Amino acid sequence: MKLTLIAALAVGIVALPVAAFAEDLTFQLTNKSSYTITNFFTSPTTTDNWEEDVFGDGVLPSGNTVPVTIADGSTQCNYDMKFVPEGADEFVVKDINLCKLDGNEYVLSDAN
Repeated sequence: MKLTLIAALAVGIVALPVAAFAEDLTFQLTNKSSYTITNFFTSPTTTDNWEEDVFGDGVLPSGNTVPVTIADGSTQCNYDMKFVPEGADEFVVKDINLCKLDGNEYVLSDAN
């Protein structure tokens, strides 16, 4: 019984530093495309499932910038992003390192 309790405490102590390093990812998303973006989804590159729509009921019109926070409790930096433009086909941008964005900004353009 004592050994099990000590092992459980040791696992808990080891797990604490990992949780402490998990931070929200924040960046600016700038829409320089010619479309209004109606939906925006992210997903860590390690999973095949999309998270909830970041915009919720909102949209990102062309020429606008919005702050984005990914608060999934992950220590992951690399994400896939799916954009749904109004009147056009959705598209996916794979394996973006959100921790190392130039100027902490992701710029969406028609060339993406």
